[in-house]
Amino acid sequence: MTISVSADTIYARASGAGKAGVAVFRVSGPKSHAIANALVGKRIKIRDPKLVALRAPSDGAVIDRGLAILFKAPASFTGEDVAEFHLHGARAVETVLYEALSLLGARPAEAGEFTFRALKNSKLDLAQAEALADLIDSETTLQRMQAVGQLAGRLSAVAEGWRKLILEVMAPLEAEIDFPDEGGVPAAVAARAAPAIAALKRELSGFILNSRRARTIREGVMAAIIGPPNAGKSSLLNALAGSDVAIVNEAPGTTRDIIETRLDLGGIVVTLADTAGLRSTTVDTIEREGVARARARAEAADLRLLVVDGAQCVSRETLLAGEYENVPRETLALLQPGDFLIRNKADIAGDVGREENSGFHEHVVSVKTGAGMAQLVAALTQSVAGPAISGDGPALTRARHVKAVEDAINALTRAEAHIETAPELAAEDARLAVRALGGITGAVGVEDVLGEIFSSFCIGK
Repeated sequence: MTISVSADTIYARASGAGKAGVAVFRVSGPKSHAIANALVGKRIKIRDPKLVALRAPSDGAVIDRGLAILFKAPASFTGEDVAEFHLHGARAVETVLYEALSLLGARPAEAGEFTFRALKNSKLDLAQAEALADLIDSETTLQRMQAVGQLAGRLSAVAEGWRKLILEVMAPLEAEIDFPDEGGVPAAVAARAAPAIAALKRELSGFILNSRRARTIREGVMAAIIGPPNAGKSSLLNALAGSDVAIVNEAPGTTRDIIETRLDLGGIVVTLADTAGLRSTTVDTIEREGVARARARAEAADLRLLVVDGAQCVSRETLLAGEYENVPRETLALLQPGDFLIRNKADIAGDVGREENSGFHEHVVSVKTGAGMAQLVAALTQSVAGPAISGDGPALTRARHVKAVEDAINALTRAEAHIETAPELAAEDARLAVRALGGITGAVGVEDVLGEIFSSFCIGK
C-alpha cells in the first residue's frame, strides 16, 4: 500500500459502516470549508456546530438535515481544514452525499489516509498512529487500556527519553573527536559514558522482556482443543463460549473441520479452536483431512487442551505413558509444558486424581453438569493472563518496536567496546542507536514500514 501526501480534499464516513441513527462524515483538505458552505448554502463559523440542511449541488434537493462542524488547520484531527457532517446513517443519504462531495471537488479517502495526514502534519507520531489502529480493533479492557496509553504518547515519551540520553552520551564522544590531542580525554569519556550506556542497555533489555506480555494483550492467544473422537471436545467449546458454536452428537467424528470462537479471559483475547478427533487410522478421506488440520492447528497454537473421556477410567500414568489406545503417541507428542490435560465426564467416572507436578494443568470436569468448569476457566485465565498483567503502562506492542530496541542495544554494545580506543566509531554506533529508537515514533525515516502499518486501517480512519 502506498499513500502519498497531496493537496487533494478527501472524504469518507468516519463512523462505522451500515445503517445507524447517526453517522459522521469527514471531509479534510484545502477545499473542505468551501465545500461545506456550498452544501449548506451559507458560511459556517469555525467550531460552531449548526443544524443545517445539506443540498445537492446538481438540483438543490435536500440530501439530509444534521449537524455541520468546521475545524481550522492546524487544530483538527488531520492538521488540515476539516468539515464534519453528523447525518442519518442511511445508505441512500451516504450515496447522494458522496455524489455531491465528488461534484464539488473532493475524492474518496484511501484506507488510513486521515490518520496518515495527521502523522505527516505532526498531530500524531508513528507509535500513536499504530495505537489508534489498535484502539479501533480492541475487544477487551486490557487491549483498550494499552491502546489508550500508547495513543496518549506513553511509549513515545519513553522512546524520546532514550534518544535524549544517548545524545547526551554522544556529546563527550564528539568532543574527543574534535579535540583528539587533549590528554586523558578517552579515559574521562569512558568513565562518564560507560555507566550511562550500561544503565540504558539494562532498561532497554527490561522493556524487551516485558514486550511478550504487551504483545499478548494486543495479539491474543491461540488455543486448540484436541483429543480422541467423542471425548467431549465440542461440548467443552460450547460450554466455554456460552453458546452452541459447534454441533454436538454422540456419534464419533462429528467435527471434521476447525471451528473457532473468541473468549475474553482476564482481558486477553483467546481464539479457541475445536478440532477433529485425533486417531491413528481412519478410512474416511474427509476425516483424514480433518485430523491433519487438527494436528497442524495444535502445533501452531500457543496453548493446547487435551480432552479425554474420563468415563473410560483414564489414569494420568496410563495416558502419559502412551498406553491408552484412544490417544496415540503422536497426539501426546503435541503437548508442551503448561498445556491442559482435561478428563471429561466426571459425572460418570468421578475424580480419578491429579498429579500436581506433571508439567500440565490437570482438570477433571463434567461439561454436562458443569462440575469443575469454574476451576478450569480460572486456571485458563491464570495461564493466559498471568497474576499481574497490566495494559496501562508504556510497552513494546509490535514486532518492529522490539526490533528497534534490539538494534539499539547492539549498537550501544559496540559503542561500549570502542569508547576508549576508537571514539569516532563509538560516536557512530551511538548515532545508529539514536536512529533505531527514533524509528519507534517516526522521528527518523520509516517510509519502508508505512505501507504495512496503514494497510490495517479502515476507510474513514
